[in-house]
Amino acid sequence: MFTGNELREMFLRFFADKAHSRQPSASLIPRDDPTLLLTVAGMVPFKPYFTRKVEPPWNRAVTSQKCVRTPDLEMVGKTARHHTFFEMLGNFSFGDYFKKEAIRWAWEYVTQILRISPERLWVTVYPDDDEARGYWLSETPIQAGRIMTDETNFWAAGPTGPCGPCSEIYVDQGAARGCGRPECAVGCECDRYLEIWNLVFMQYNRDENGKLTPLPKQNIDTGMGLERIASIAQNAETNFDTDLFQPLIQKTAALAGIRYKEDKQTDTALKVVADHARAVCFMLADGIYPASDGRGYVLRRILRRAVRYARLLGIGKPFLEQLYRVVLADYGEYYGELRENENFILNHLRLEEKNFQSTLDQGTAILRQKAQDLLAAGRTELSGADAFHLYETYGFPPELTAEMLAEQNLKLDMPGFQAAEAEHRRQAREQSKQMRAADEEPFLAAKALTLKETPFIGYALYKVNAEIAALFGESDLSEAGEGETVWCVLRQTPFFAESGGQISDTGVITAGDASAQVTEVRRLPSGAVLHRLKIQAGKLRVGDTVSAQVDERARRAVSRNHTATHLLHRALREVLGDHVRQAGSFITPERLRFDFTHFAALTADELRATETRVNEILLRAMSVRTREMPLAEARAQGAAALFGEKYGDTVRVVFAGGYSKELCGGTHVTNTGEIGVLKILSESGIGAGLRRIEAVTGFGTLEYAENLEREIAEAERILKAGPRELEKRARATVGELKELERDVQRLRAQLAKQETDDLMARIKVVNGVNLLAGRVQARDMETLRRTADMMKDRLRAAHESGVIVLGAAEGGKVSLVAAVLPEGLRGLHAGKIIRDVAALTGGSGGGRADMAQAGGKDPAKLDEALLQVPRVVASYLTED
Repeated sequence: MFTGNELREMFLRFFADKAHSRQPSASLIPRDDPTLLLTVAGMVPFKPYFTRKVEPPWNRAVTSQKCVRTPDLEMVGKTARHHTFFEMLGNFSFGDYFKKEAIRWAWEYVTQILRISPERLWVTVYPDDDEARGYWLSETPIQAGRIMTDETNFWAAGPTGPCGPCSEIYVDQGAARGCGRPECAVGCECDRYLEIWNLVFMQYNRDENGKLTPLPKQNIDTGMGLERIASIAQNAETNFDTDLFQPLIQKTAALAGIRYKEDKQTDTALKVVADHARAVCFMLADGIYPASDGRGYVLRRILRRAVRYARLLGIGKPFLEQLYRVVLADYGEYYGELRENENFILNHLRLEEKNFQSTLDQGTAILRQKAQDLLAAGRTELSGADAFHLYETYGFPPELTAEMLAEQNLKLDMPGFQAAEAEHRRQAREQSKQMRAADEEPFLAAKALTLKETPFIGYALYKVNAEIAALFGESDLSEAGEGETVWCVLRQTPFFAESGGQISDTGVITAGDASAQVTEVRRLPSGAVLHRLKIQAGKLRVGDTVSAQVDERARRAVSRNHTATHLLHRALREVLGDHVRQAGSFITPERLRFDFTHFAALTADELRATETRVNEILLRAMSVRTREMPLAEARAQGAAALFGEKYGDTVRVVFAGGYSKELCGGTHVTNTGEIGVLKILSESGIGAGLRRIEAVTGFGTLEYAENLEREIAEAERILKAGPRELEKRARATVGELKELERDVQRLRAQLAKQETDDLMARIKVVNGVNLLAGRVQARDMETLRRTADMMKDRLRAAHESGVIVLGAAEGGKVSLVAAVLPEGLRGLHAGKIIRDVAALTGGSGGGRADMAQAGGKDPAKLDEALLQVPRVVASYLTED
């Protein structure tokens, strides 16, 4: 029996022996693909090669690609095959071999390497693909009766672009795994016939009209799920019963004090936790961190779902760190990022799990309150909308909600929950479609396929002569004149294209009496550099030799800020610890923004120490140099890399003396002394475990100091203080303000006492119940509640029991509060009373039986509403 790790290695070695370049898995963060949040298939990293935006460096490749998909998140754990994270084994041909070899090698691998009996194998082909059917018959010994047609066997990356028929390989798992129906065959929804491998033959290009045109170079893209093939090789009932999941499942079961395969409901929870823990660890290892949107939200949702299901199993304490240890032991040898980024992974697991445990506690409190409200209203069912709100906001699975409701003889409107969930998924799918549609301008996307790499010579030069190679807008242009905005490609360029957080250069292009402003610069995946031109005078033509001039002042400012981010990164690691990793940056001429991993706000001392350390390096005027070298050599020298970024075999390393070395393609100063002085402007949190520093250097620091001087001078004028008296005068003014505030508080307390005295003098008795209702002065709800508490004490001391209803109007809004003491007096409920009174002011509200609050919309109706309180109270009174 082969292990999962053995199966991965067997596949990679098999195709490497057939002249395929063995490539490591790409990151789960797609590179240069705005249409995808995550890597969802093995071919995703190779899309530029298939579309020929970039010439592939090899004709053949083989990978085991990390993938994450979540459209069917709710199905994970409930079926044998649904997962969030999975590994896709794939062999690829970029214009080299095609159907014949792909089919022959697939059969060879399945029957000779995996040793699956040919008698268990079936294949499907596209109905019109006689070529594929012919190769199955000529290149393999499969019988014609085992080749089925399937109209769905046609693959496309989208509505337009490369596409083609595909052929799938199925394994017959035996009648015991089937549905038992006579018509059961390949394609049946039961588990008997399991698809294990999809061979995609990309041979056409589909245009906007749906017309298929043969591609000049035909490609192969295959995909075989490691988890599925492991279930076959290990004769496992489901993917979860393989060695890829069992260590995680058994560890989780041990933590919960239960056994796997003893209870269907707990088995589902165990599978969910195992699947999700694996996905979370791999996503964190690739630099994805929990956030409220984008791929960070996907991660957070998966992690929280794991915690929710663990709680269903009775695991109430943090546990994900222990499951990470299992993932590391099983996968760490092949996926080194799991070990390299251990601190980052553990810090985020601990923080997110701790925070979500607190959120779950909040949700529990809300659910209990909703249950009390249902009981008080005489209802027995929680609405599906309320249950879905608990699920989406506080992470409560409907099973947990139903279980807690059942403890109080209440039930959940499950059809209503499913309807709310379906609507949410519909909206999510719509957003996903919009995101996929948000690609480049149509013509630019098409043009990009024809453009080659543009040499960048701007590291040392700010001005060069270059020939215009192309001009285009919504179509190809031979020339462009004054007032037009177009894209321009030069034979060589000094303009830096935005990348690595560094903003693109700006500048001018001139030729004779023609001139154009360069407003934006982009680098395409092919390496072609596009210049966005706004023609200001004359005409520019394809073939013209132009003078390309970078805005030198802006470039030098950007270079100062970029080098400063490298020094800041190193200083933060020295001051805070080696867990600090760059998570992003944005560098402009005006300032720098640096995002990094850390799990607490920096103290004033830490900020001061960081800033001081950077400025020490600046004053030492260290030489800054760059060097290209193999990636392995750069890593061996300890060069820092951007977390989650994918680099080529050769990288550019920036050395700042002996202090800092980082992989970077940006522009930099030649000496740290050129930077001047760095001043940190702010430090803030931008997400769980993520901090952001904004800073200035050079003339930006000078401008900051000048602005500070002006503000100080203005403060001196306002406070009538000299330069050496400002602090003393400010402290004295603050002291005076505090004394005035105390005076105001004393006056308010006196006013409140007077109001309570007046209200106590006007107590009414409604059918034997003391009633105190009236209007008071209160700036907000908090002040109104404090006044109500004071009245409760007065009423309790004078009469022992009664009802209080107070109202206040401020800023065009009405605030109302009600109290019943003792709770349950004569069947009275504060929440019901305040609800009816609030309705008279156009508002709503509610709360507990002893204390409740509400808001109203019409202050003009407040007095009339308070006059109606005796009637409202009387309507709810019950006999003793």
